[in-house]
Amino acid sequence: MNRQSNTYTIIYAMVLVLLVGIGLSVVYQALRPKQEENIANDVKRQILASALIVPSQGETIGELYNQHVKNSFIVNSEGNRLEGNAFDVNVSTEFKKPAAERRLPVFECETSAGMKYVVPVYGAGLWGPIWGYIAFDANGNTIYGAYFAHQGETPGLGAEIESPKFQDQFKNKDIFASDGAFQSIKVVKNGQEPAEGAYVHAISGGTITSQGVAKMLQESLSPYTNFFKQLSQGKEVSK
Repeated sequence: MNRQSNTYTIIYAMVLVLLVGIGLSVVYQALRPKQEENIANDVKRQILASALIVPSQGETIGELYNQHVKNSFIVNSEGNRLEGNAFDVNVSTEFKKPAAERRLPVFECETSAGMKYVVPVYGAGLWGPIWGYIAFDANGNTIYGAYFAHQGETPGLGAEIESPKFQDQFKNKDIFASDGAFQSIKVVKNGQEPAEGAYVHAISGGTITSQGVAKMLQESLSPYTNFFKQLSQGKEVSK
């Protein structure tokens, strides 16, 4: 075949594209298990971080997770347990459903301060999704720790939801009022503190992201109300 012809050029290009495609596919399939393991470990790290557990030198996230997370399950908005693996629940997908239809993951995490119950939260910031995990005391009311992350918030502004300074404010805050009504946690500017209800201070210069955190907590935690009340009453989760 004439190497200077258009036909040769087209065939050569097609073969080259085919070979490159096959090569990339083989590499992707070879690396996929490791990628999935890294994604799972990052989720485990976030769950542990909300319960104030961080790995020491030489500890792996997988080992630490297995050591502390003793149980996990799924509940519905009635507080009843559902079939399935809590770790496999796609929280962003569930968030799009009506609250009554969501599958709500719960992770039981054993800490030096006793058993904590970790639940995921998901919402929207200024530039993209924000998410995190909240660890509760066994009373189903008091926050033990919080972890937040984001996809594309502005460094030094909205991205500060990842900072310990912001997250630490949530410790020891209650999500129920004295009359038992769910009230979540308000995120307010300095000087605008409410007379009643738990609150934290918003991020300076990150108003929209701070509002997103407040809305995320309200909409993500309220479906757990019946489950939290079962915890406060010392009841086993119904199956």
